[in-house]
Order: sequence, then C-alpha cells, then structure tokens
Amino acid sequence: MTSFIGTVSRTAFTSLLVFGMMPATARAADLSRYRDFQLGTDLPAIAKQIGVNPSEAKVIHRRPALIQDLKWRPQPLGPTTHAEPAQDVVFSFCDGELFRIDVNYDRYATEGLTTDDIVEAISAAYGTATKPPNGAKGAPEPYADRDEVVASWQDPQYRFELIRSSYGPSFRLMGFMRRLEAPVQVAILEAKRLDDQEAPQREAARIASEGEVTKAKLDKARLVNKPNFRP
Repeated sequence: MTSFIGTVSRTAFTSLLVFGMMPATARAADLSRYRDFQLGTDLPAIAKQIGVNPSEAKVIHRRPALIQDLKWRPQPLGPTTHAEPAQDVVFSFCDGELFRIDVNYDRYATEGLTTDDIVEAISAAYGTATKPPNGAKGAPEPYADRDEVVASWQDPQYRFELIRSSYGPSFRLMGFMRRLEAPVQVAILEAKRLDDQEAPQREAARIASEGEVTKAKLDKARLVNKPNFRP
C-alpha cells in the first residue's frame, strides 16, 4: 500500500498505529498502555478484552515461573477505509501478569514508510523518542538475532521499543513492564537450565513408555493369535 501515507492523515495514522481508531489527541502520553491494554493486567482480563478463552494462552515455561503467551489478530471495528497496521499482537504473562506486549506490524500497511515516519507517529502518543546507538539489538531470544532497536520511549516503570528487522524490512513495537524484565529473564534462563538437566530423564521415560505401549500391543495380539495358530 504505497499510498498509505497519502490516504491517511498523520493524526489518523498515529491513532491506528498505536491506539486503534481512537484519535491520539484524546489520550495523554501513557507508557503503561498499548491501545486499551494495560501492562500489569491479569490474563483473564486481557483474554476477555480480545474475546478469547484464557485457556488459549500458550505455556512457554512452567517453572520456576509460569510464562504464557496469548496471541491476538486485531481486525478493524465496523465499516472503515483504514487498514489495520497491526498484523498480530502477542501478550506475554509472568504468573498471570502482563509484562510484555509485542506488536508485529503488517509489512504492507507500513510499505513505503521510513523509520522516521513511524517514529514520528508513535512519538505523538508516547512523547519524544530516544535513538539508541547504532547496532543496538532488540529483545533477546526467542526473538530474531538480527532485530535492531531504532527508537525507544521510557519512564521509570515502562519502556517501548520500535524494532526493525533486516528481513523485509518489517517493524515491531514492544512494550515492557520494567519491574518484571530482570526476574522474567532469570526465570527463563533457569527454566532452560532445568529442561536441559532433565532432558536425559525425559527421553528415557519416553522410550520406556513407547516400549510399554509396544509390549501391550504385542501381548494383546498374542492372546488373539496363539489359540488360532496352526503350523
């Protein structure tokens, strides 16, 4: 959509990019939110907002903290000529609390826009952007190695980053609750350590289970076939 900027005013584009169809002028800068979603909200409340069952959340790690992701594909509300820039949004929870919002923009909805165009639009909602040093990396794994942070907006409690991928290129906006960033990273590293430590035991249990299933199947077949077998 190379005419996207031509057909959508700067104010309308800002409202779509960050807050959906609500004009940016209707909101004060609030880094605790993306659209109507508040960092720190619990999983059932977010699930209700997007109209899904909380059970649809995907479990990433179960211990030492429960890490879950809930994916949402926003759609324009009612008849509109405006495209929905967000292709999908992933809400990440730690023990049921929303600590990260990951917005993946549709590459066709941002086609032709420069990085400065997008930074300017987001800054209308979140205030003046900070440009990180060249080559600054985006969020750590499981996100792509070649992601680059091109702008950030932050206060003592929250942070948003605009991330550009070298593949495409495409853009993502990620919001973080800073209080939980370090504990979540520690929990993820510990979960991976425990998974690696227990991998041999899980593999042995899997093999034993498969062996039991095979033996039960053969025993059942033997009971049927032995009385009927004639050499």
